[in-house]
Amino acid sequence: MKLSSTLPAWSIAAPALAWILLALSFLGVGDALGVAFTFILAAGLFAGVIASVFHAEVVAHRVGEPYGTLVLAVAVTAIEVALIVALMISGGEQAAGLARDTVFAAVMIILNGMVGLCLLAGGQRHGEQTFSLYGVSASLATLAAIAVLTMVLPNYTTTTPGPVYSRSQLAFIAVVSLVLYGTFVLVQTVRHREYFLPASNAADDEAHAEPPPARMAAISAALLLACLIAVVLLAKSLSPALEAAVARIGAPEALVGIIIAIVVLLPESIAAYQAARANRLQTSLNLALGSALASIGLTIPTVAIVSLATGWTLSLGIDVKSTVLLVLSIIVATLSLGTGRTTVMQGAVHLVIFAVYLFTTIVP
Repeated sequence: MKLSSTLPAWSIAAPALAWILLALSFLGVGDALGVAFTFILAAGLFAGVIASVFHAEVVAHRVGEPYGTLVLAVAVTAIEVALIVALMISGGEQAAGLARDTVFAAVMIILNGMVGLCLLAGGQRHGEQTFSLYGVSASLATLAAIAVLTMVLPNYTTTTPGPVYSRSQLAFIAVVSLVLYGTFVLVQTVRHREYFLPASNAADDEAHAEPPPARMAAISAALLLACLIAVVLLAKSLSPALEAAVARIGAPEALVGIIIAIVVLLPESIAAYQAARANRLQTSLNLALGSALASIGLTIPTVAIVSLATGWTLSLGIDVKSTVLLVLSIIVATLSLGTGRTTVMQGAVHLVIFAVYLFTTIVP
């Protein structure tokens, strides 16, 4: 069975194009082409995003729910963590707050931007949508605990001054984060898997279609990994141009991190949006909340190990403004997802909070 007969040609060409552009970038071709090459890199990045969404859907349909959503969330987060660790090692002490800023941006983007857009799009098309309250409740409880313990509590401990944990506290919180995330994955995939399964939808042809062959799914898994790595590296390659553009308009540097986080989260965001539009809100929420949990549950323990091994200070505590927005986001998510039914109203509220987050980042 030939590859071209099992997968669309564009889904194979897109990751190949992304990696070719990366190679050209590393060889310094961009210096000769200037701004034009920046736009070419951006086009390659979005091609990689679209291809990664397609391959994630193939893998998800083969392994079934909730394993499919877990595959995409963990894959994206693992690559994101690798990028953060690489930047921390190269940046040294100056990168003390990098993990905190990246994780906080990811949580706000997912909890308000991604969830809000999915609820709004799904509600606009289907009126009212339903989901399993048990699975979402477990996700939100775990997310609230990890977020507060890793990004708020460091501001109030007294062993060390400032928004940092002592070495023993950091090691303990890293273990706690792993325990919480590991328990969540166990509940999601083994003990109470039924809480995270979408309700049967007779109108959803995709959900009832025959799963792809094992070989096709394996090839898609490999291409998914290639796409995600290329997306993250292309986003990193575009960051200098983004920094220059942000500086030109006089916006804070934190906006660059938010833009890069949005780009890295695009594959999950598009997959979640498509699921909501197809009236599969359970799958959409599994993707969104699972991504937020993976972002904190895998990033914090990893960067904590790097900090403990190198002796560098790891700043985890967020400022007062960010704390208010984080707590507001958790409260609103708990209320809007607390009935098992959603409409456009809940989506609009989340998107307004996301707009406030973006605006107060630019105009602090």
